Amino acid sequence: MKKADCKILGESREFQRKGDSGETVTFYFCPNCGTTLYWIIPFFPNQIAIACGGFAGQPIPDPTFSVYEERMHNWIQIPEGAERMD
Repeated sequence: MKKADCKILGESREFQRKGDSGETVTFYFCPNCGTTLYWIIPFFPNQIAIACGGFAGQPIPDPTFSVYEERMHNWIQIPEGAERMD
């Protein structure tokens, strides 16, 4: 999702780790329960990745791109037309 289209409310804490690319990824989580809320990836500077659980009762938008398909569960279906980023 575009960062410009997001409004983040409430408290969060951050955790950083190196991704497979070697870039540092910043994850934001709830300080009360530890649930990951969203994360920011340096090579997508205008985007924010939001955990599906953060939509609580709202429809989850279809993904527009796919990464790490070799790690996905066998029951996951990638939508037709989604950009595949290997």
